[in-house]
Amino acid sequence: MGSTETKRFVYLALLSALAIVLSILESVYIGPVFYMVRIGLANIAALVTVKILGVKEMIIVNTMRVVISTLSRGLIFSSTFWISLGGVVLSSLALILLDKTDASLMFTSVICSISHSVGQVIIVAFFYMQPRIAVILPYLLLGSIPMGILTGITAKLVLARIRPLRKDILKADNE
Repeated sequence: MGSTETKRFVYLALLSALAIVLSILESVYIGPVFYMVRIGLANIAALVTVKILGVKEMIIVNTMRVVISTLSRGLIFSSTFWISLGGVVLSSLALILLDKTDASLMFTSVICSISHSVGQVIIVAFFYMQPRIAVILPYLLLGSIPMGILTGITAKLVLARIRPLRKDILKADNE
């Protein structure tokens, strides 16, 4: 493993750890901000990862986040795990599509936040066989927009602060 690969691996591990810690912190200590809407702190790590390292690494960070955070809380393969995974899968797909179109970080964050809520509702409807759960979707979407803006702003600030890191990785990739 060369120096470039080692750096990328270390950054991937750090971003995964950050996503896991933020996920646990939010689920255990912060809770919902509005109705059932959470801030989505761990989504900041996903946005930063896709901009710095790329799509494949973002998928790894999101997968690690869901698996390890639910495992650490004793909820692996519970309904919480599947609901979280459903939200992450749909928001990751949206992030991949929007990354390919060079959409703004703020727009991407809001769409990912909305996608996360939709993915969770789909899983709840399937898991509990209650399609009427979709009636809460407008409330979740109403909360997803400001939370997406908040995570987008935060991710933008983080990316501005770690610009030297981005240059270091990009320089190493071009060598």
